[in-house]
Amino acid sequence: MTRPTAAHRSALPADHFPALRAGGRVALLTVFLILFFLAAFAASAQSPALKTVHGAVLTKSEDPIAEAVVFLKNLQNGSVRSYISDDAGGYRFSGLDPNADYEIHAEFKGDSSAVRRLSNLDNRKDIYLNLIIAHKK
Repeated sequence: MTRPTAAHRSALPADHFPALRAGGRVALLTVFLILFFLAAFAASAQSPALKTVHGAVLTKSEDPIAEAVVFLKNLQNGSVRSYISDDAGGYRFSGLDPNADYEIHAEFKGDSSAVRRLSNLDNRKDIYLNLIIAHKK
């Protein structure tokens, strides 16, 4: 009996070469897994980490102001988020887009802090910022 040539092999059933069939599956699975992990690594390397801004709302004498309203405005899309400060004057905004600029300020009983700008050029992922409200007399 003569050996089949390369042209004849492709016409033969796949189970005629069981070693090639099993090896092909392993090779295909290996290539798939490598591509999967490379894609996952590339996606995580390209997506920048989200930012957080937090701090306290304080008087000029650094006393905390509870129940002040802190406003955070995304300057790219105009959306506004708000947070009511806790008993220690604390506030926190998480999950901020690192590619957006923001404005933040606090208000309490008709008084407000200065408007502060958070730039997308600031590469800190965790920004601590106290907001000072000077009470009018």
